[in-house]
Amino acid sequence: MNTKRGSSGRGRVAGLPEWDRCGVMGVVNVTPDSFSDGGRWFDTTAAVKRGLDLVVQGADLVDVGGESTRPGAPRVDEEEELRRVVPVVRGLASEGVTVSVDTMRASVAARAVAAGAMLVNDVSGGLADPGMIGAVAAAEVPFVVMHWRGFSAGMNSLAVYDDVVAEVTAELRDRLDAVVAGGIAPERLVVDPGLGFAKNADHDLALVAHLPALRALGFPLLVAASRKRFLGRVLAGADAAPPPARERDAATAAVSAIAAHQGAWAVRVHEVRATADAVRVARAVEGAL
Repeated sequence: MNTKRGSSGRGRVAGLPEWDRCGVMGVVNVTPDSFSDGGRWFDTTAAVKRGLDLVVQGADLVDVGGESTRPGAPRVDEEEELRRVVPVVRGLASEGVTVSVDTMRASVAARAVAAGAMLVNDVSGGLADPGMIGAVAAAEVPFVVMHWRGFSAGMNSLAVYDDVVAEVTAELRDRLDAVVAGGIAPERLVVDPGLGFAKNADHDLALVAHLPALRALGFPLLVAASRKRFLGRVLAGADAAPPPARERDAATAAVSAIAAHQGAWAVRVHEVRATADAVRVARAVEGAL
């Protein structure tokens, strides 16, 4: 199954704007406990302002989430997730922002789409909630299928692979087939290797090194490396403690440049400006070939 390729060769996602380079997805976590910025944008007004600021800095779309998916994080209840997410989605959409909703719940996805979200970004790829695929199919919006092996509370124990690139690719292929069989049009799908989800640092680095293998699935590719543990390990070296998450933005921009050069459709980041510069430089270099 292959989507129609856009002019950039990165794939076009039906229902979303098309860019001539790797897109930049800015993150707004409306949570008290996300691993890198929990609590900073927990208030609706602050979260909407943050999203608008990210657009000014160069974000092409803004991903709004109300449930932390950091390793070991407990789940938030449905009512609380709705309370956090829907007003922020509505506020940003009313300002003309292209909004995605980061949720594993069909009910939150449906309410967010009704409030103006144009993309559903489900880190479970529809596995966490049996109603998700049907809800997204009915809404006729794009859907991110991420590689996922289980909820945050126990996912570290699932980071066991003989060949992480081959296994992640195969598991994603199976999931994509199931999603299409469930009614979501192939031209509305985006694939995400799930860096940091049931993976250790070596696994994450191997996936970044082999992004073309994931692109070979035939779908636009989203890379979400921002501030993750594997970058902390790289920056720390052998004997030092990893730097705090907020000190990994330059490393994040480096991965963004790599992902852009390897044909990613978009990168998902907490701090936009450096990555926006990185993907534009990558595009300029491509244009000079």
